[in-house]
Amino acid sequence: MKVGVITLGCDKNTVDSERYAAALVARGAEMTTDLGEAGIIVINTCGFIDAAKKESIDAIVEAGRFKDEGSCRAVVAVGCMVQRHKSELVEALPEVDLFLGSSEVDRLLPELESRGLLDEPIEMHPGERLFTGELAHVRYLKVSEGCDHGCAFCSIPLMRGRHRSFALDEVVREAQLLELQGAREINLVAQDLAHYGRDIRDGKGLPALLRALVRETTVPWIRMLYLYSTGITPELLEVVAGEERIVPYLDMPMQHASDAVLKRMRRPERRSVIRDRVAMLRRAIPDVALRTTCIVGFPGETEADFTSLLEFLEETQFDRVGAFTYSPQEGTRAFEYEDDVAEELKRERLERLTELQRVITAERYERHVGRTVRAIVDRAADASGVAEARTVWQADDIDGVTRVATDAPAGSLLDVRIDAVENDSDFEATATRVVSVPAAEDRRKVRRLPVMATSIGSFGR
Repeated sequence: MKVGVITLGCDKNTVDSERYAAALVARGAEMTTDLGEAGIIVINTCGFIDAAKKESIDAIVEAGRFKDEGSCRAVVAVGCMVQRHKSELVEALPEVDLFLGSSEVDRLLPELESRGLLDEPIEMHPGERLFTGELAHVRYLKVSEGCDHGCAFCSIPLMRGRHRSFALDEVVREAQLLELQGAREINLVAQDLAHYGRDIRDGKGLPALLRALVRETTVPWIRMLYLYSTGITPELLEVVAGEERIVPYLDMPMQHASDAVLKRMRRPERRSVIRDRVAMLRRAIPDVALRTTCIVGFPGETEADFTSLLEFLEETQFDRVGAFTYSPQEGTRAFEYEDDVAEELKRERLERLTELQRVITAERYERHVGRTVRAIVDRAADASGVAEARTVWQADDIDGVTRVATDAPAGSLLDVRIDAVENDSDFEATATRVVSVPAAEDRRKVRRLPVMATSIGSFGR
């Protein structure tokens, strides 16, 4: 049976989809990117904001068409949106054969088996995760599940539950598996990386995990995504500053900079705390790239609040900012607030913020022109001889690219000289040398823990 998997939403969903794929292949399935030939189509949905829900529903409807036009025998919808809205979706989308929320995915194999869609288990299990994307050298490693913060606007705790850290040895073992599969960059993901280990209470927090990953793997780049500023400690800064393989990059969501809005949002930080953490980061790691996210149009946001946000962005000079307009999510505290900022005004504020940050990013990037820095090749050179790469300051898929003339294959590390900034967030560069990295057979020698298969529900379900 051929299976197609569609992944929507965040990088944590990418990790989940890779686990579903591995489990399906272990039961005799064959993965395909051509949905027209897939016998089973699995859509891993996102329910974070309205736009994500619409994208998920559109993907489900499109998959349903293959039951009439292709070889599809079953459409399966899983993930966050299903967790939150299963009863409504069952009624609205009869083309779906199976709905499984985030807490129900252990039923995926038994349910498909009961329908006669899976074969008996095969001898060789492909592992905990099976890569199905485009860049095999760039992988995501989820270190915890759920969230305890309780922000007023966020439905993640309703979909993913309370925060649960995965055991340090299990996370390291999974990183070793990803390394064996060819990972050159591992991106650590969680709702808040800084909360890692707090619930286990064994003293092994994020700094200990980072040290273990450096010690027990030879992956050249380890990157941290999504870490609240209140969790940034002197010990964490010491580890990041002292370990060359931990790239100087932090994705630190602040959501706003007006204390009045932050209070209504039920955020743990205030403007002064964010300012102090940014200053502390830049003192400890002078070359650090800082990314943040902002919500505009939150209930009660006045023009003065929004101006305060813009002023803070000008003052703080984040390297990158991801911004979106507020949309009320049923079940959250903010859903009870009056959504009193007009949609047109939300969009206008978003455009103003985006334009301001475009200029800031361009200026921040200009300071790197003339420097020689490390980069990773994501896509080998096309007919023009130009490859697509990224520097340490550019996270996969969100921070622009670096174009460089090289015949180095994807996954290679280069030293490049930054020649110019293009499109405000891209670099033009010249390769100065190819950096040697351990070969796959050599990396196997560093294994301290066995690589073992686990069920798709074993991490945090």
